[in-house]
Amino acid sequence: MIKGIINGLKTYGNSFGLVTKLGLWKYFAIPMVISLITATAIGVSAYGLSDNMGHWIEQIWPWEWGKQGFFRFAEILSGLFIIIIGFILYKHIVMALSAPFMSPVSEKIEAHLSGTKHTHRQTSFSAQLWRGIRINVRNLSMELLLTIPILLLGLIPVIGLISTVLLFLTQAYYAGFGNMDYTLERHFTYEKSVQFVRNNKGQAIGNGIVFMLFLLVPVIGVILVLPLSVTAATKQTVGLLDPEQKRIT
Repeated sequence: MIKGIINGLKTYGNSFGLVTKLGLWKYFAIPMVISLITATAIGVSAYGLSDNMGHWIEQIWPWEWGKQGFFRFAEILSGLFIIIIGFILYKHIVMALSAPFMSPVSEKIEAHLSGTKHTHRQTSFSAQLWRGIRINVRNLSMELLLTIPILLLGLIPVIGLISTVLLFLTQAYYAGFGNMDYTLERHFTYEKSVQFVRNNKGQAIGNGIVFMLFLLVPVIGVILVLPLSVTAATKQTVGLLDPEQKRIT
């Protein structure tokens, strides 16, 4: 899996140049707007709700002494919790709604790499949107199921340090999953796409690691995260498809 992660990271190498060379920036206009609006909404929510959640958590402190300090701690903890959940929701909302715009981009990149205009089954705008929603609702559910116990693990001293790494890798995996599916939807059914990504966990994590790091860069990261991560994911997925098709079909 380590090799797969490294390969996933490497595919970002000339992604910016490839998007420019193929003239694909125009396809990212609407997804960029979706990304900015979603990120802004989550940031405002984290700022507004952290105070309310802090007061709610504060109620478990029965003493007057230290109450203000405990509230500050609860407020910070609430903000971090909302941001973590926000990161999870952000990925899946943006990926689901951007599917009809990202699939054509993925198709053009695949056609360029393979030297052919035919990239297997054609799908409509509505079909791409439904596929995106279905994949991301499934991934969101799975990610939340894994995230909750990891967050609880984080409350344990020392062991909690491991939870930070696990949480990041879990988020990276599902981010990479979503990026790879823009290519997979032309080749595999929903079920076979899930199997494909399971067989290539490292590749998905590698792609998702850079995706998550982009989100830490204010404004610019949110704008560039989809163009570069989708391009990188398409390159690596196309390279994996031939041998994987033989294993899955």
